[in-house]
Amino acid sequence: SFFEAFLPLFVAMNVLSVLPLFIGLTDGLSTRARRRLGMQAVTTAFVVALVILLAGRLIFRTLGITVDDLRSGGGLVRVGLSITDLLFSSQTRRTPSDDGQGESIGVVPLGTPLVVGPAAITTILVLQESYGYWMTLGSLVANLLLVLVTFFFAPTLIAWIGASASKAIGKVASLFLAAISVALIRTGVAGILDHMG
Repeated sequence: SFFEAFLPLFVAMNVLSVLPLFIGLTDGLSTRARRRLGMQAVTTAFVVALVILLAGRLIFRTLGITVDDLRSGGGLVRVGLSITDLLFSSQTRRTPSDDGQGESIGVVPLGTPLVVGPAAITTILVLQESYGYWMTLGSLVANLLLVLVTFFFAPTLIAWIGASASKAIGKVASLFLAAISVALIRTGVAGILDHMG
């Protein structure tokens, strides 16, 4: 049962697709700063996911939103992120440094919507109904630990593949992120229109 709860969330978080974006967003930072941002991203993702697990449906009902609204909004945020990363310089798109300034990228966009985005939020709600709170919480913690380990070893990977290759990977990942985001928006809008019809 744990594996059945773990696997859908692993697919939804898709840490292997987030890693190139993490590499691109933290380009030029020291190993210590990268790992600090990784920890901040995972902490943010855990807090957001825990709130969704405990009160997600209540929050949705109170705000009058649906999962399709979340897909559309999350897709728009991701499109903005990918376009900024593709078209603008590193100085324009972020300002994190070794002294801890500008570390908001650990919260947005890394923690959410990249690690815990619309797909993960939807999966958490479904898992909670199918497996209960504790099983869902256990699979969430296991997945976030996996993300943290991946981020922790990202500097080693970058050193191995080289700075130029890591930049190229980050740009390609941003291009794919834009395409995935458009698909997310399309799915959300289609769901909204279907609900209205």
